[in-house]
Amino acid sequence: MSSVYIVRCNFVRPDLEAQWHGWYNGWKMDDMLGKPMFVSGQRFAAAGMDQTVKYLALCVIQSPDALSTPEYKANWGFAEWAPHIGNWSRNLYRAPEGDLSGSVGVSQGGGLYVAALDGVLAAEAEARLLALERERPEMLWMPVVGLDRSCPAIGLQAFAELDRPPRPLPGNLSGGIRETIYKRITAYRRATSTARPVP
Repeated sequence: MSSVYIVRCNFVRPDLEAQWHGWYNGWKMDDMLGKPMFVSGQRFAAAGMDQTVKYLALCVIQSPDALSTPEYKANWGFAEWAPHIGNWSRNLYRAPEGDLSGSVGVSQGGGLYVAALDGVLAAEAEARLLALERERPEMLWMPVVGLDRSCPAIGLQAFAELDRPPRPLPGNLSGGIRETIYKRITAYRRATSTARPVP
């Protein structure tokens, strides 16, 4: 079963931010996409709606087992940049089978609409997801299945023109949900090597 691995954070040292992006967009993304069972990855910066958490990195993986390999465990995290990271969360979401690039991959000029159920209790998340799926069936809605479990569910929708984002959720469904429009920082990248088969 495929999964979506999402890291959200802020960076608190503006004087070092360009260097951090150089590391994250280069060595870090190359390293992640070289790990077993990692399929694709892309980075984003908040550009509209709720911009409390500015940065989002998203990787599609073949299985949650990708996060327990020796290769992943050897050097996950922000290394020397960790002291400058704020509002850091890592969550793993269960995704449907098949190619997710149309749902999560953002092309030049496009954006990613994210509806994160940050303020929704875990016990209420399943019912909220059902209602959200009925309201916005075009979005990819996923429950959390691992890591921090700080956000019980999330919805994603890639769209083609950054200045024409999807409409906000209706008021009766938006409570406890952080809606953010993200612009891409990096191109959508697929892993270059063949991944190890899922056990």
